[in-house]
Amino acid sequence: MTTASIVQRVWNYCHTLRDDGVSYGDYVEQLTYLLFLKMADEYSKPPYNRDIKIPKKLNWESLQNKSGAELEVHYIRILNELGKEKGMIGEIFFKAQNKIQDPAKLYKLIKLINDENWVVLGADVKGDIYEGLLEKNAADTKSGAGQYFTPRVLIKAMVECIRPEPKKTIADPACGTGGFFLAAYDFISDEKKFKLDKSEKEFLKFKTFSGWEIVPNTARLCLMNLYLHNIGDLNSEPPIERADSLLVSPSTKFDYVLTNPPFGKKSSMTITNEDGTQSKEKLTYERQDFWTTTSNKQLNFIQHVRSMLKADGKAAVVVPDNVLFEGGAGETVRKRLLEASDVHTILRLPTGIFYAQGVKANVIFFDNKPAAKTPWTKEVWIYDLRTNIHFTLKTQQMKFDDLEDFVKCYNPQNRFKRKESASGGERFKKFSYDEIISRDKTNLDIFWLKDESLGDMDNLPDPDILALEIIENIEAGLASFKEIVEGLNGNGK
Repeated sequence: MTTASIVQRVWNYCHTLRDDGVSYGDYVEQLTYLLFLKMADEYSKPPYNRDIKIPKKLNWESLQNKSGAELEVHYIRILNELGKEKGMIGEIFFKAQNKIQDPAKLYKLIKLINDENWVVLGADVKGDIYEGLLEKNAADTKSGAGQYFTPRVLIKAMVECIRPEPKKTIADPACGTGGFFLAAYDFISDEKKFKLDKSEKEFLKFKTFSGWEIVPNTARLCLMNLYLHNIGDLNSEPPIERADSLLVSPSTKFDYVLTNPPFGKKSSMTITNEDGTQSKEKLTYERQDFWTTTSNKQLNFIQHVRSMLKADGKAAVVVPDNVLFEGGAGETVRKRLLEASDVHTILRLPTGIFYAQGVKANVIFFDNKPAAKTPWTKEVWIYDLRTNIHFTLKTQQMKFDDLEDFVKCYNPQNRFKRKESASGGERFKKFSYDEIISRDKTNLDIFWLKDESLGDMDNLPDPDILALEIIENIEAGLASFKEIVEGLNGNGK
């Protein structure tokens, strides 16, 4: 059976469940549990004969030949019991719940999965099916999952620039569904780039990746995504921790950090008061290793990423525009980052590429350095992929081709041999440390290209793109205004 036809079957069934009010997110989650059980069952049989550590009374076969209420009760029991197990199994089933209320539909989904032999499908085939589901879930605006999904073409471009090497460690402190890990895995396992020996393959599978994800359901989807792509094993220690990575200083340092921290500037936690009302309280992280204490989550992530790197570690981080221009704590973080590391490249991203609306973002690339008396950043190269460039998620999606010129200008083989606007016309420029430090608030939000739509009425973008850009600007403005109001009310109440 072809990949396309399996994907089609999996999707068709999702539509049946949607009519019952089961969201894409809930569907993917139930699929995760059942797929995991089915593949564990396949691995326990010849030719693999693995000890999969799943009790017989809770395994895949225990679900067969049951239907109706009996099936539902047994499925709920499996979810509860396996959530208490150790290792990958316990993490996948942590606080798992049955969201399919109709036992007949559950029975059909089990049969759909049982009809396939999943283990023999290549990692790319299994991965394609699951990644397709995750993207569909992200595109479903009602699910809110878009905030955990970074465009895969952007991730690929970031990985191409960083060029991770075998036997080196890669971390993501806000790993979502694991997109950065999968792209790095593909890059390192590409035979055209590296010929891996046995120990390098082992390292790639079990020791390369470390991630943190605060949302349990997302962490679960990430684990399954990695497992389907051949990262980790049924009984190995999960490469993902369910935790707020900002809370503590990292005990391990990494060679590379690639991440897209969650959008939304303020960190807060919901407090239930004595009278039963709820209020949000600003969350500041008292970290001795941070340059400044702030409730701005984005600035905290920048400081945290730097603290995670080895002395010669490299980072690529997606950040919203405010990180580049905000005063106060923002200015402090920018100045210290320019001094303590080599902030060598910024990619100004176009609008209309994220599922979370109203986002204007950039990628900052920096290399960590040991302590020194003079600033490490000598010049910052900026590539403007935003001015006069328009994308939408539906009709004009960004493709990898759209990022190839940036990758070429970045010159991953030797970034010290770059040329201004090498191929990107006027889009690629460098600015010296002295130029940047003399700007008001050390503002890194630098643009120099003329916005053609402002003066040329004949070359306006399509109406749907214009409308989307207006919506994005309004939403970005509303988000900023909301934060001002919360600040005025004190403690974000």
